[in-house]
Amino acid sequence: MKKQVYSANRSKSWSFECQELVRGMSGGFLFGIPLLYTMEVWQIGSFTEPPLMLTLLGITYFVVFLLNRVSGFRRHQQKTLKNTLLESVEALAIGLVCTTLILILLKEINQKTPLNEALGKIILESIPFAIGAALAELMLSDEPSKPSSSSQQKKPEKSTFLKAHKINLKDTVDDISATFIGAMFIAFNIAPTDEVRILAGATSPPGLIAIIIASLIISYGIVFAAGFINQQKRHHQQGLFQSPHTETIFSYLISLIASVFMLWFFQKLNFSDPWFLWLRSTLILGLPATVGGAAGRLAI
Repeated sequence: MKKQVYSANRSKSWSFECQELVRGMSGGFLFGIPLLYTMEVWQIGSFTEPPLMLTLLGITYFVVFLLNRVSGFRRHQQKTLKNTLLESVEALAIGLVCTTLILILLKEINQKTPLNEALGKIILESIPFAIGAALAELMLSDEPSKPSSSSQQKKPEKSTFLKAHKINLKDTVDDISATFIGAMFIAFNIAPTDEVRILAGATSPPGLIAIIIASLIISYGIVFAAGFINQQKRHHQQGLFQSPHTETIFSYLISLIASVFMLWFFQKLNFSDPWFLWLRSTLILGLPATVGGAAGRLAI
């Protein structure tokens, strides 16, 4: 019996740990994804010297530490000095890891990139990611409450409702609108730049598949796994595409439509361009647009 209780508690602690790390990464993506599509930052990072890199890391850690004193991404721990110091290290590590993965995904870092250049790009781009991780709880907090007896009594009604396949079209329309507006908001800032075409030209078909998978995983994590506001509500949404997986896929398609529209609106794509350029550019812009779409859905 004691082993079962210990195993259950350990499993629960791992669940909390994973959710808090996902929350930190999601906050980083919400705050830092636009800067990853900025050519000037790539260039500055390429020429940044090691002493300046260490200085930037130190300044970022200090800022993140100050933010973690009032916010942070860990919900279930006391804000002691020791915990805040450790959480700040974790937030900085989250920023560095997420930035590295996305830069590799976008082919801005590869096996031919000099170490000094790669480190410069990673450190500069990781600053907003680390700050976003530190602001995760403050930006979109949603402390889960314990289920009451009344809510437990209503669960069978929700199950019956879902089994009856009744569709709430209002929820569907609201989600489509929020996703499209959120995606447009992010894509509007990136689509006019030359970065999308540069990245599209350097991306291979396997890279495009990886970008699609990453976009879906990030979107799902932000909306359904990070514990942000309205997460429980979204799990019980009753619209046309409201299971977590179908909503994630459907919202991604809407974000791609917003990306195509923005690229055409800013004349970065013309009807005379080959189809593969349309596809590559759309998928490249679709990654940040999906993050914006996820933020839009959280807001409703």
